[in-house]
Amino acid sequence: MYLQQINLTNYKNYNGNTNNKLEFSPGFNFLVGQNGAGKTNLLDAVYYLCFCKSYFSSTDAQNVHHGKDFFRVEGTFDLNGQPENICAKFGAGRKKEFNRNGVAYERLSEHIGLLPLVMIAPDDTALIKDGSEERRKALDTAISQINKPYLDALIAYNKVLQQRNALLKNFAERNYFNLQLLETYNAQLTAPAMVIFQTRQQITTQLTPIIEQFYCQLSQHQETVNCLYQSPLHGKNFAQLLTNNLPTDRQLQRTTEGVHKDDLEFTINGYPLKKFGSQGQQKSFLIAFKLAIYQLIAQYSGKLPLLLLDDIFDKLDEQRTAQLVQMVNTPNFGQVFISDTQPNRMKAIFDKFAVPYQIFYINNGAAQPNVVGAK
Repeated sequence: MYLQQINLTNYKNYNGNTNNKLEFSPGFNFLVGQNGAGKTNLLDAVYYLCFCKSYFSSTDAQNVHHGKDFFRVEGTFDLNGQPENICAKFGAGRKKEFNRNGVAYERLSEHIGLLPLVMIAPDDTALIKDGSEERRKALDTAISQINKPYLDALIAYNKVLQQRNALLKNFAERNYFNLQLLETYNAQLTAPAMVIFQTRQQITTQLTPIIEQFYCQLSQHQETVNCLYQSPLHGKNFAQLLTNNLPTDRQLQRTTEGVHKDDLEFTINGYPLKKFGSQGQQKSFLIAFKLAIYQLIAQYSGKLPLLLLDDIFDKLDEQRTAQLVQMVNTPNFGQVFISDTQPNRMKAIFDKFAVPYQIFYINNGAAQPNVVGAK
């Protein structure tokens, strides 16, 4: 599977006045340009076609070019030798449209997993430095691409959770309480919660040795790392957990325990990576974590996901950079997009390994392709 071409209209800094139709190599594609030129926005458009949303923007309105009232992103993918046309459109006051080969999806969740993708970006350091929400989000994004029942359970759980929280707030505002009504929401939460818990536990168990393997390759076996799944459901009955925490839930007017509080603990040499890992070690772990997700998705789906690497070389030394290039330059990886501000650095790295690539020079929302490095 790979992206053959993309056409952008008014997506972020790609306006409709320039030719933004690009054709890509099924192997390595470099996006080169100064900061703010539009490299990350182009990668984000690729991500949008695969996930029906931006990797960086919380709302679709933030993706519309300044001064315009709509955006359109269209891509043609080669999927098992057959063309797949994906088109996304969004305009002010209009509902988002997402079409596959001219047919609109009834539910956007139906699209997730068709075109698997893994992205690594500078802001991903939040996975290590910030709270548990970022780590849950990364794990959910990975599993949802390979497990439809999991995605359905996640959607159902979050919907009922929101309703239960609203009910708790309503009880407090009205100085009223109805246990029987609350227990109907508890019952609706239990089944999807168990699906989520068991699947996360299984996937994390499978991910951990792969993370260790990739990290060892990057660090030349200098450190040992681990990834542990933490959940309040470990060894506990979920229904009983909700009952036990009811006094706290009523006081705080929200559901204080459940799989929405799950977390992943990252360690290096047995210590928390967040506190004891250097910038380079944290960056290496992040890459190993994402590449492990890539490999697991490939194993489950039978497809090689797209791999998007957004400006990730600055915090890696020469040795780890070379290791990363060797790792992704194997039959275990498919189409790769890499953005960087320094074209000479990219050329030197990949020419050293005699890897063919295509380079795109990005400048203020316009891209000029050049085919170079073909060996």
